Amino acid sequence: MHPRDLSDHVAYEAGRGIEEVARELECDPADLVKLASNENPHGPSPAAVVAIRDTALDVSSYPKAAHTDLVAAIAERWGVTDEQVWLANGGDGAIDYLHRATLEPGDGVLVPTPGFAYYGMSARYHHGEVGEYALSRADDFAQTAETVLESYDGERVVWVTSPHNPTGSTMALAEIERLAAETDEETLVVVDEAYGEFADHDSAVDLIEGRNGYDARDDVAVLRTFSKAYGLAGVRLGYAVVPGEWSEAYARVNTPFAASELACRAGLAALEDDEHVERTVETARKSRTAMYETIDAPVWDSEGNFVLVDVGDATAVAETMQERGVIVRDCSSFGLPECIRITCGTEDETDRAIETLNEVLATGAEDADGETEVTDV
Repeated sequence: MHPRDLSDHVAYEAGRGIEEVARELECDPADLVKLASNENPHGPSPAAVVAIRDTALDVSSYPKAAHTDLVAAIAERWGVTDEQVWLANGGDGAIDYLHRATLEPGDGVLVPTPGFAYYGMSARYHHGEVGEYALSRADDFAQTAETVLESYDGERVVWVTSPHNPTGSTMALAEIERLAAETDEETLVVVDEAYGEFADHDSAVDLIEGRNGYDARDDVAVLRTFSKAYGLAGVRLGYAVVPGEWSEAYARVNTPFAASELACRAGLAALEDDEHVERTVETARKSRTAMYETIDAPVWDSEGNFVLVDVGDATAVAETMQERGVIVRDCSSFGLPECIRITCGTEDETDRAIETLNEVLATGAEDADGETEVTDV
């Protein structure tokens, strides 16, 4: 007995954790700064922490009321009906639900490259075929409808990441509207706004609801998460906002109790903690500005809580920075072997990352054989 053929599947490569690296380097985790996974440097909303503690004694019960309450709160926040909110176990859970609701075996899914690997992974789990459209480094990873349409071939689902990971670029709502209008009637355009709170533009929910001068569309969905601005990555909580016509599908594709009692209560509390989100967003903006202005290498404009930096040899630079106590993301797994991604940290964390990176760039990084390598940027 064996599992089905998974030879076309790839494993997701997550950023390395502090405990893992500390064991490898035989050092105190407190001596390390982790800026590899786009986590919230201020941690979770304090209100969410209280809610988790207060909910601990209730985890023997299924989260029916909490699930309903959180869905209603999210729907009110976005001005949509409760039925349009598909709560999930993280943003990746929402990706799975949308694929379950759309894909027949062999249907196509179009994803960006570079991009989030789980779009394609989930599509293959659901027996879909994966195509790619390229965001060009020569164009600073600009996102336009034309960029996607050049590779579009009637796919059932098209993924747009705005802000995009790992580059930080965005797609204007007018471009998303054009993309939806010029793809087939049965193509769903999904806009992943996991980093939406950090961006200075409106959400594509406006396209679903026909607000701010846009006509309402039944072929656009939006993905959101509590992992980034709300600091709840560890409880796994995300959701999709879908057109009203999709409302009934959720009950047929979701897992029973799609998010835990702790996650739902934490999410409810975090939604009300505007101060924590505002502080987080302001920290990210200051950190991005500092990195743009003081890193001695090309840094792309970003509307996420991270920046992409061209360092010449990502693996060598990331490994050398890690040895010096700063964990960043080697973007080779994204198909960008010259680039690292640095999460926006606190002022002290950002200053340490900049200082460490500039020292590595100035003195050279060690390659895999331990030889000092001059990094050409």
